[in-house]
Amino acid sequence: MLNYNLPRYLPSAEELPDSDDTSVDNELQELIPGLLKAILLILWSERMDWFFGVDMGIYYHPDEPPIVPDGFLSLGVERFYDEELRPSYVLWEENILPILVLEVVSQTYRKEYTAKLQQYAELGVLYYVIYAPRRRRKARLEVYKLVNGTYELQTGNPIWLPEIGLGIGCERGNYSGVTREWMYWYDEQGKRYPTPKEQIQQEVQRAQQAEQMAQQAEQRAQQAEQRAQQLAERLRALGIDPDEQ
Repeated sequence: MLNYNLPRYLPSAEELPDSDDTSVDNELQELIPGLLKAILLILWSERMDWFFGVDMGIYYHPDEPPIVPDGFLSLGVERFYDEELRPSYVLWEENILPILVLEVVSQTYRKEYTAKLQQYAELGVLYYVIYAPRRRRKARLEVYKLVNGTYELQTGNPIWLPEIGLGIGCERGNYSGVTREWMYWYDEQGKRYPTPKEQIQQEVQRAQQAEQMAQQAEQRAQQAEQRAQQLAERLRALGIDPDEQ
Protein backbone atom coordinates (compact mmCIF):
# COMPACT_ATOMS: atom_id res chain seq x y z
CA MET A 1 0.00 0.00 0.00
CA LEU A 2 1.26 3.51 -0.79
CA ASN A 3 2.57 5.26 2.29
CA TYR A 4 3.62 8.65 0.92
CA ASN A 5 1.83 11.77 -0.31
CA LEU A 6 0.84 11.89 -3.97
CA PRO A 7 -0.50 14.79 -6.04
CA ARG A 8 -4.27 15.09 -6.15
CA TYR A 9 -4.56 14.64 -9.90
CA LEU A 10 -2.79 11.59 -11.23
CA PRO A 11 -2.34 10.18 -14.75
CA SER A 12 -3.85 6.81 -15.59
CA ALA A 13 -2.01 3.76 -16.86
CA GLU A 14 -3.09 4.52 -20.41
CA GLU A 15 -1.35 7.92 -20.25
CA LEU A 16 2.01 6.54 -19.11
CA PRO A 17 4.72 4.68 -21.08
CA ASP A 18 4.69 0.92 -20.46
CA SER A 19 8.44 0.74 -19.76
CA ASP A 20 11.58 2.88 -19.71
CA ASP A 21 12.40 1.99 -23.35
CA THR A 22 15.60 0.28 -22.21
CA SER A 23 16.03 -2.90 -24.22
CA VAL A 24 17.31 -6.04 -22.53
CA ASP A 25 20.91 -6.97 -23.32
CA ASN A 26 20.58 -10.63 -22.42
CA GLU A 27 17.93 -13.03 -23.69
CA LEU A 28 17.70 -14.60 -20.24
CA GLN A 29 16.18 -11.36 -18.95
CA GLU A 30 13.08 -12.26 -20.98
CA LEU A 31 13.18 -16.06 -20.91
CA ILE A 32 13.60 -16.55 -17.13
CA PRO A 33 10.66 -14.38 -16.01
CA GLY A 34 8.69 -15.67 -19.00
CA LEU A 35 9.14 -19.24 -17.77
CA LEU A 36 8.06 -18.33 -14.23
CA LYS A 37 4.94 -16.67 -15.60
CA ALA A 38 4.16 -19.60 -17.91
CA ILE A 39 4.28 -22.02 -14.97
CA LEU A 40 1.95 -19.79 -12.94
CA LEU A 41 -0.53 -19.61 -15.82
CA ILE A 42 -0.98 -23.37 -15.46
CA LEU A 43 -0.53 -23.66 -11.70
CA TRP A 44 -2.92 -20.81 -10.87
CA SER A 45 -5.18 -21.12 -13.92
CA GLU A 46 -8.32 -20.98 -11.74
CA ARG A 47 -7.16 -17.97 -9.72
CA MET A 48 -7.97 -14.44 -10.86
CA ASP A 49 -6.26 -12.56 -8.01
CA TRP A 50 -2.68 -12.34 -9.22
CA PHE A 51 -0.55 -10.66 -11.86
CA PHE A 52 2.97 -11.40 -13.10
CA GLY A 53 4.57 -8.62 -15.11
CA VAL A 54 7.56 -9.09 -17.42
CA ASP A 55 9.71 -6.06 -18.30
CA MET A 56 6.82 -3.79 -17.30
CA GLY A 57 7.08 -0.37 -15.72
CA ILE A 58 6.00 0.01 -12.08
CA TYR A 59 4.90 3.60 -11.47
CA TYR A 60 5.13 4.75 -7.86
CA HIS A 61 5.02 8.54 -8.41
CA PRO A 62 3.82 10.54 -11.42
CA ASP A 63 6.88 12.79 -11.37
CA GLU A 64 9.38 9.91 -11.29
CA PRO A 65 10.32 7.41 -14.01
CA PRO A 66 9.03 3.89 -13.50
CA ILE A 67 11.00 1.05 -12.01
CA VAL A 68 11.22 -1.73 -14.59
CA PRO A 69 12.23 -5.07 -13.07
CA ASP A 70 12.69 -8.08 -15.30
CA GLY A 71 9.70 -9.64 -13.56
CA PHE A 72 7.37 -9.03 -10.63
CA LEU A 73 4.47 -10.74 -8.90
CA SER A 74 1.47 -9.06 -7.27
CA LEU A 75 -1.22 -10.83 -5.24
CA GLY A 76 -4.71 -9.60 -4.50
CA VAL A 77 -5.07 -7.68 -7.76
CA GLU A 78 -7.18 -8.35 -10.84
CA ARG A 79 -5.45 -10.73 -13.17
CA PHE A 80 -6.76 -8.88 -16.23
CA TYR A 81 -6.96 -5.10 -16.26
CA ASP A 82 -9.35 -5.01 -19.21
CA GLU A 83 -9.58 -6.42 -22.74
CA GLU A 84 -6.42 -4.56 -23.73
CA LEU A 85 -4.54 -5.89 -20.66
CA ARG A 86 -2.34 -3.70 -18.48
CA PRO A 87 -0.12 -1.21 -20.31
CA SER A 88 1.86 -0.71 -17.08
CA TYR A 89 1.53 -1.23 -13.32
CA VAL A 90 0.45 2.01 -11.65
CA LEU A 91 0.51 1.85 -7.86
CA TRP A 92 -2.02 4.62 -7.27
CA GLU A 93 -4.51 2.64 -9.37
CA GLU A 94 -3.63 -0.86 -8.17
CA ASN A 95 -3.18 0.15 -4.50
CA ILE A 96 -1.14 -3.04 -3.96
CA LEU A 97 2.63 -3.32 -4.09
CA PRO A 98 4.26 -6.25 -5.87
CA ILE A 99 5.14 -8.90 -3.30
CA LEU A 100 8.15 -10.08 -5.31
CA VAL A 101 10.45 -8.50 -7.87
CA LEU A 102 13.04 -10.28 -10.00
CA GLU A 103 16.20 -8.90 -11.55
CA VAL A 104 18.36 -10.98 -13.91
CA VAL A 105 21.89 -9.61 -13.91
CA SER A 106 23.56 -9.31 -17.30
CA GLN A 107 27.00 -8.22 -18.42
CA THR A 108 25.74 -4.65 -18.12
CA TYR A 109 25.54 -3.84 -14.42
CA ARG A 110 22.26 -2.04 -13.64
CA LYS A 111 22.75 -1.33 -9.92
CA GLU A 112 20.88 -4.48 -8.87
CA TYR A 113 22.82 -4.67 -5.59
CA THR A 114 22.77 -0.97 -4.71
CA ALA A 115 20.25 1.56 -6.01
CA LYS A 116 17.57 -0.94 -7.02
CA LEU A 117 17.88 -2.87 -3.77
CA GLN A 118 17.44 0.35 -1.81
CA GLN A 119 14.55 1.50 -4.00
CA TYR A 120 12.61 -1.75 -3.62
CA ALA A 121 13.20 -1.68 0.14
CA GLU A 122 11.92 1.89 0.40
CA LEU A 123 8.79 0.93 -1.52
CA GLY A 124 8.23 -2.03 0.78
CA VAL A 125 8.51 -4.93 -1.69
CA LEU A 126 8.65 -8.06 0.48
CA TYR A 127 10.90 -10.26 -1.67
CA TYR A 128 13.72 -9.12 -3.91
CA VAL A 129 15.16 -11.90 -6.09
CA ILE A 130 18.44 -11.51 -7.98
CA TYR A 131 19.69 -14.10 -10.45
CA ALA A 132 23.24 -13.66 -11.76
CA PRO A 133 23.82 -16.39 -14.39
CA ARG A 134 27.45 -15.42 -15.05
CA ARG A 135 28.55 -15.98 -11.45
CA ARG A 136 30.95 -18.86 -10.83
CA ARG A 137 32.21 -18.54 -7.25
CA LYS A 138 29.14 -17.18 -5.50
CA ALA A 139 25.55 -18.34 -5.52
CA ARG A 140 23.81 -17.28 -8.71
CA LEU A 141 20.40 -17.03 -7.03
CA GLU A 142 19.87 -14.65 -4.12
CA VAL A 143 16.52 -14.15 -2.42
CA TYR A 144 16.17 -11.22 -0.03
CA LYS A 145 13.27 -10.73 2.39
CA LEU A 146 12.37 -7.34 3.80
CA VAL A 147 12.62 -7.47 7.59
CA ASN A 148 12.11 -4.25 9.57
CA GLY A 149 12.88 -2.17 6.49
CA THR A 150 16.08 -4.02 5.59
CA TYR A 151 16.63 -6.85 3.12
CA GLU A 152 17.97 -10.06 4.66
CA LEU A 153 19.47 -12.78 2.46
CA GLN A 154 17.59 -16.08 2.70
CA THR A 155 19.42 -19.40 2.52
CA GLY A 156 18.63 -22.58 0.63
CA ASN A 157 17.59 -23.69 -2.83
CA PRO A 158 14.70 -23.71 -3.33
CA ILE A 159 13.56 -21.10 -0.81
CA TRP A 160 10.02 -21.31 0.54
CA LEU A 161 8.01 -18.05 0.38
CA PRO A 162 5.11 -18.58 2.84
CA GLU A 163 3.36 -15.31 2.01
CA ILE A 164 3.11 -16.43 -1.61
CA GLY A 165 2.56 -20.13 -1.00
CA LEU A 166 5.36 -21.09 -3.38
CA GLY A 167 9.04 -21.79 -3.29
CA ILE A 168 11.51 -20.37 -5.77
CA GLY A 169 14.79 -21.89 -6.84
CA CYS A 170 16.94 -22.96 -9.76
CA GLU A 171 18.17 -26.20 -11.30
CA ARG A 172 19.22 -27.56 -14.68
CA GLY A 173 16.46 -28.24 -17.14
CA ASN A 174 15.30 -27.62 -20.67
CA TYR A 175 13.22 -24.64 -21.73
CA SER A 176 12.81 -23.04 -25.14
CA GLY A 177 15.11 -25.73 -26.54
CA VAL A 178 17.99 -24.74 -24.25
CA THR A 179 19.40 -27.00 -21.54
CA ARG A 180 20.91 -24.95 -18.72
CA GLU A 181 20.08 -23.74 -15.24
CA TRP A 182 16.61 -22.20 -15.08
CA MET A 183 14.47 -20.70 -12.34
CA TYR A 184 11.32 -22.55 -11.26
CA TRP A 185 8.51 -22.53 -8.71
CA TYR A 186 8.40 -25.29 -6.07
CA ASP A 187 5.93 -26.68 -3.54
CA GLU A 188 6.54 -26.66 0.23
CA GLN A 189 8.25 -30.07 0.07
CA GLY A 190 10.74 -28.74 -2.50
CA LYS A 191 9.18 -30.51 -5.47
CA ARG A 192 9.48 -28.53 -8.68
CA TYR A 193 6.33 -27.58 -10.57
CA PRO A 194 6.44 -28.62 -14.24
CA THR A 195 6.92 -26.32 -17.19
CA PRO A 196 4.11 -26.12 -19.78
CA LYS A 197 5.95 -28.59 -22.05
CA GLU A 198 6.47 -30.99 -19.17
CA GLN A 199 2.81 -30.63 -18.20
CA ILE A 200 1.78 -31.64 -21.74
CA GLN A 201 4.19 -34.56 -21.68
CA GLN A 202 2.77 -35.72 -18.34
CA GLU A 203 -0.78 -35.51 -19.68
CA VAL A 204 0.24 -37.52 -22.77
CA GLN A 205 1.92 -40.13 -20.57
CA ARG A 206 -1.15 -40.39 -18.34
CA ALA A 207 -3.37 -40.80 -21.41
CA GLN A 208 -1.05 -43.47 -22.79
CA GLN A 209 -1.01 -45.28 -19.46
CA ALA A 210 -4.81 -45.14 -19.25
CA GLU A 211 -5.06 -46.50 -22.80
CA GLN A 212 -2.57 -49.26 -21.98
CA MET A 213 -4.53 -50.21 -18.87
CA ALA A 214 -7.76 -50.29 -20.90
CA GLN A 215 -6.10 -52.53 -23.50
CA GLN A 216 -4.80 -54.84 -20.77
CA ALA A 217 -8.27 -55.01 -19.20
CA GLU A 218 -9.75 -55.87 -22.61
CA GLN A 219 -7.12 -58.57 -23.13
CA ARG A 220 -7.90 -60.07 -19.71
CA ALA A 221 -11.63 -60.08 -20.55
CA GLN A 222 -10.94 -61.80 -23.87
CA GLN A 223 -8.73 -64.39 -22.16
CA ALA A 224 -11.44 -65.05 -19.56
CA GLU A 225 -13.99 -65.52 -22.34
CA GLN A 226 -11.67 -67.92 -24.18
CA ARG A 227 -11.15 -69.98 -21.00
CA ALA A 228 -14.92 -70.13 -20.49
CA GLN A 229 -15.41 -71.33 -24.06
CA GLN A 230 -12.70 -73.98 -23.67
CA LEU A 231 -14.30 -75.21 -20.44
CA ALA A 232 -17.71 -75.41 -22.14
CA GLU A 233 -16.20 -77.44 -24.99
CA ARG A 234 -14.60 -79.91 -22.57
CA LEU A 235 -17.90 -80.32 -20.74
CA ARG A 236 -19.70 -81.02 -24.01
CA ALA A 237 -17.04 -83.60 -24.91
CA LEU A 238 -17.93 -85.36 -21.65
CA GLY A 239 -21.61 -85.29 -22.55
CA ILE A 240 -22.41 -82.48 -20.16
CA ASP A 241 -24.46 -79.55 -21.33
CA PRO A 242 -22.80 -76.48 -19.71
CA ASP A 243 -25.98 -74.43 -20.20
CA GLU A 244 -27.82 -76.75 -17.81
CA GLN A 245 -25.24 -76.60 -15.05
